[in-house]
Amino acid sequence: MASSLDSWCLSLIVVLAAVGRATAVGYYTPVFHPTAWKLAYATFYGDETASATMGGACGYGNLFTNGYGTATAALSTVLFNNGYSCGQCFQLRCVNSQWCYKGSPTTTITATNLCPPNWSEDSNNGGWCNPPRSHFDMAKPAFMRIAQWKGGIVPVMYRRVPCVRQGGLRFSFQGNGYWLLVYVMNVGGGGDIASMWVKGSRTGWISMSHNWGASYQAFATLGGQSLSFKITSYTSHETVIAYNVAPANWQVGMTYGSNVNFH
Repeated sequence: MASSLDSWCLSLIVVLAAVGRATAVGYYTPVFHPTAWKLAYATFYGDETASATMGGACGYGNLFTNGYGTATAALSTVLFNNGYSCGQCFQLRCVNSQWCYKGSPTTTITATNLCPPNWSEDSNNGGWCNPPRSHFDMAKPAFMRIAQWKGGIVPVMYRRVPCVRQGGLRFSFQGNGYWLLVYVMNVGGGGDIASMWVKGSRTGWISMSHNWGASYQAFATLGGQSLSFKITSYTSHETVIAYNVAPANWQVGMTYGSNVNFH
């Protein structure tokens, strides 16, 4: 009996050790899962180069160098959610239009910009992004993955999907000696941010306020200190901590990487 108990205990220890190793090398159950399909409409802006999509209300700057490429879209006010939707990933497919490709293929885009209302146009004739419409104004290359560009505007089905990112969260610094403005990029999982804190090597955790888009700010003197960040996802409420992201000699205008991300 004792021998059987010892064998069972040993087996349990081996299983737990195996689970621990799996977690350490990155095997995990995603926290955020795809949502149900909903109906919206989609247009496109810019040309095939997607150069007109650079920058944008989320503050991601050069979408090519920052890893977003041409698979992006500007969201109508309802979907943009005051910038809390920045970084979210959506899967879209064209439906019920002669301009849809055969088989209704899907494409996945990242929200990087705001499509503002145009109150001089009727919501059903030009004012496509007017509230309460759900609308995606896509980079032209992304639009052309689901429909012929000649269609101009097409109905789409869309759903939120997990953002699959390579590497960790990235932090782009702006501001001055008394004000730190941080744009957070390459966010996995839900792709979005609800709240954020910064910690200097000589401070406790300082709550940062939402500025706009994907940027958060702290009014504090943090020069000469290495900086760590704590971030909570808007969608999944998961919290991760990126320790010692920036060295003590950090500078504004620089982007610093981390080794943590959301699932």
